[in-house]
Amino acid sequence: MGKIRNPKELHSYREELLAKRTASRKVIAVCCGTGCNASGARKVAQALVDEIQKQGLAKEIDVRPTGCHGFCERGTLVLMHPEETLYQRVKPEDVPAIVEKTVKNGEIIAEHLYDDPVSGEKHVKEYEIPFYKHQERLILGKNGLIDPTKIDDYIALGGYQALAKALEMGPDRVLDEVKRANVRGRGGGGFPAGRKWETCRNAGRQQNALPPSGEAREGGSVPAEKRYVICNADEGDPGAFMDRSVLEGNPHAVIEGMIIGAFTIGSDEGYVYVRHEYPLAVKHLTVALEQAREKGLLGKGILGSGLCFDIKINRGGGAFVCGESTALMASIEGKVGEPRAKHIHTVVAGLNGKPTNLNNVETWANIPLVIEKGADWYTKIGTKSSPGTKIFSLVGKVNNTGLVEVPMGMTLRQIIFDIGGGIPKGGEFKAVQTGGPSGGCLPADKLDIPVDFDTLVEQGSMMGSGGMIVMDDKTCMVDVAKYFLNFLKFESCGKCTTCREGLRRLHELVTEITEGRATLETIQLIEELAATVEAGSLCALGTTAVNPVRSTLQFFRDEYLAHVNEKRCPAGVCKALITYEITDACTGCMVCKKRCPESVISGDKKQKHVIDTAGCIKCGICNDVCKFDAVRVY
Repeated sequence: MGKIRNPKELHSYREELLAKRTASRKVIAVCCGTGCNASGARKVAQALVDEIQKQGLAKEIDVRPTGCHGFCERGTLVLMHPEETLYQRVKPEDVPAIVEKTVKNGEIIAEHLYDDPVSGEKHVKEYEIPFYKHQERLILGKNGLIDPTKIDDYIALGGYQALAKALEMGPDRVLDEVKRANVRGRGGGGFPAGRKWETCRNAGRQQNALPPSGEAREGGSVPAEKRYVICNADEGDPGAFMDRSVLEGNPHAVIEGMIIGAFTIGSDEGYVYVRHEYPLAVKHLTVALEQAREKGLLGKGILGSGLCFDIKINRGGGAFVCGESTALMASIEGKVGEPRAKHIHTVVAGLNGKPTNLNNVETWANIPLVIEKGADWYTKIGTKSSPGTKIFSLVGKVNNTGLVEVPMGMTLRQIIFDIGGGIPKGGEFKAVQTGGPSGGCLPADKLDIPVDFDTLVEQGSMMGSGGMIVMDDKTCMVDVAKYFLNFLKFESCGKCTTCREGLRRLHELVTEITEGRATLETIQLIEELAATVEAGSLCALGTTAVNPVRSTLQFFRDEYLAHVNEKRCPAGVCKALITYEITDACTGCMVCKKRCPESVISGDKKQKHVIDTAGCIKCGICNDVCKFDAVRVY
């Protein structure tokens, strides 16, 4: 089918697609997100195609490369529908046995099943695995069902029906629905999307009226007061890949949300600002935009209405500060990506000085759900002040790492232990950092707080874009603060002296603590300087950059004092403050002696070894390779 000319044709086209997909036809979904691709997912998918053709099953089984399924550290993931059997860590050489035993004969291959690290139980069905069982995957759920390079897959699952409904409702009712749903920006600030849309729409509104249905403006739908809508996909937090995975796996959800937003606000032009480091996301988004134009879902007179709107891709150079709205817009304009003072907000004067509405990937992907199912349905999920779900990048010292989508209000304990499976090897939980490099580190006594925008801020952290880094008892919190300060000092654009010089000096002061050169006055100076950086910085990079050091000082002050007063790192991380010693548990196996890069370990076979501390570079290899726990760090 060519262009879809109206909502009725869209509905009919969907019915045709569904009729072609017989219930008896099986689908094997192979996760081909960036993480699984690194594990050879494309080769697995091709091996499945080849083997199924070889076995004469091509008419019965469809192999579908999909976006990220979330369980990234278990890739390559192979999900078989309709049984929902999930195999993990599949390699191309495993494919013949999978097709012969499981696909043809229904036999389960135990070695490919998820093995629970806590209970030891093996799970066959995806929905039985604790990692998935406790999630509510409103946004990520379609990633495992559609090929992101085929618009028909999205339309068959109800894609663009929300757009058709929005055109029927009209801009006023759509805006009211988004406001009633209290959709809050998932990019970090949590500002209500409906209020932002309304402000942008009302900026210079007196001459901004869409033409009657079916009448497209000549040369495109350009209102008297030009407006833009932008999708912020400049995801720069270390360890965060939520937006990337949504764009890779379901780009049409974002496109549909942006079209609905453009219709509501009165815009004819949109941009997706995406990091240069996301080539697969750009590739899939480019294909999706081309297919949407071919179907008449982008361009002039969308679905026979007066709406004319198109989207361009702008690739950022990887500057963390360009996640800030004014810096992002400056970058699109071809200027230096640095923030400006917001005496006038970007919804009034943004890109090219025109009213501009900026939301992030996850926010836009929520919009079709709100319009399709209504605000009343949406607000029943999550909490009263933070409805809906949130996607988190759960990484660090946790058994099950990957992307998780949970209702707002779920506790940190539920996310880390029920979904994440707890700390590896029975380790002890120490802290979790939420909100990316500018987030705070929360200790064990905060595990039962609900995760929502307001509570996290009250507790000394923030939601941010959704990064969640778990740390165990072997983590030094002073070293953590140093790590994030080091990241942020290089990502500062340098426009503000307090941010540029303040972060550099904060990093120097914390480094002095980790190297045993600090005094109690150093801690006092850090606290005073952190307050100055927060108060004197122009944008959120500077005002929140002090959160890691401030929160670690608040909750783990004893560690700072041990570094300063006792010249000791309790976690055994800071090299200048630790010493390696071989204890009487040594059996003289010679492994540490052979592996020592500086050859400073002496001792004969079956005799206790000794480390020459003067030549030890404290690399930790001896501790890593010792099977008898005979190396002590103090």
